[in-house]
Amino acid sequence: MPGTPFAVVHLDVPPVTSGLAIGSLVAGIASVLVSLLVICFGVAFSDEGGAWASGAFTALGVLAGAAAVVTGLVAQRQIRRPAAPATVRFTGRGLALAGISCGAAGALLSVLGLGLALLLAFS
Repeated sequence: MPGTPFAVVHLDVPPVTSGLAIGSLVAGIASVLVSLLVICFGVAFSDEGGAWASGAFTALGVLAGAAAVVTGLVAQRQIRRPAAPATVRFTGRGLALAGISCGAAGALLSVLGLGLALLLAFS
């Protein structure tokens, strides 16, 4: 190839958004939405067993939040890893960070919503 050193071709591979980072953000948003369900069931149906429904959704919210955090951390590690010139480079550091933040916030809100539901049910 003329114009390249030693007639070697360097393929320019465009960066790709990490699928793990996207998955982390989706799981984090799901965790926040589930935590809103926990709070709504706990407050609206505190007399009719809303604490039981809140407890069931709390488990889902915490699991989705934990999945978002773990997947986001793995995505950040994948993005930080140095890549050879002709291999795929990953982007999406902001998506991974947003997924970690949303997942942690969703898990925390789920646990706090369950606490609120139990407080209202027993008072």
